[in-house]
Amino acid sequence: MPTPRETILAALHARLSALPATALRGDVLPERVPVEGLLILREGEPGEPEVTLSPLRYHYQHRAEIEAVVQGADRDAAFDTLTASIGTVLAADRTLGGLCDWAEAEAPRAVDLSVEGAASLKAAVIPVLLHYSTADALA
Repeated sequence: MPTPRETILAALHARLSALPATALRGDVLPERVPVEGLLILREGEPGEPEVTLSPLRYHYQHRAEIEAVVQGADRDAAFDTLTASIGTVLAADRTLGGLCDWAEAEAPRAVDLSVEGAASLKAAVIPVLLHYSTADALA
């Protein structure tokens, strides 16, 4: 049975997969970036939990990361559209179907990356804070 952490990350990946961009989870950057863009969900760090007793609960602010990448002549507009769509998906259901208490993305820091013999890439890591509680630190 999957842990709450895995269930939440899978739910986030499922929501990203509904976007026109290709959504991967934990994969390496492929040689070609799809025209619609590419999203790679990284598990990130759960961080140190706040702990409450009676009943014992571990309250996490898990920092997952979404790598967003676009390529092509109109990459600025494509990147803006892609990052806005991530925000729209998260705003539509901040609890990911009741699996977590709150999910919120932070602003991306975009960079342009040149590729020899191809159109430049525009990419950013978008941190996503996932607030949730578990009864076990390993769950």
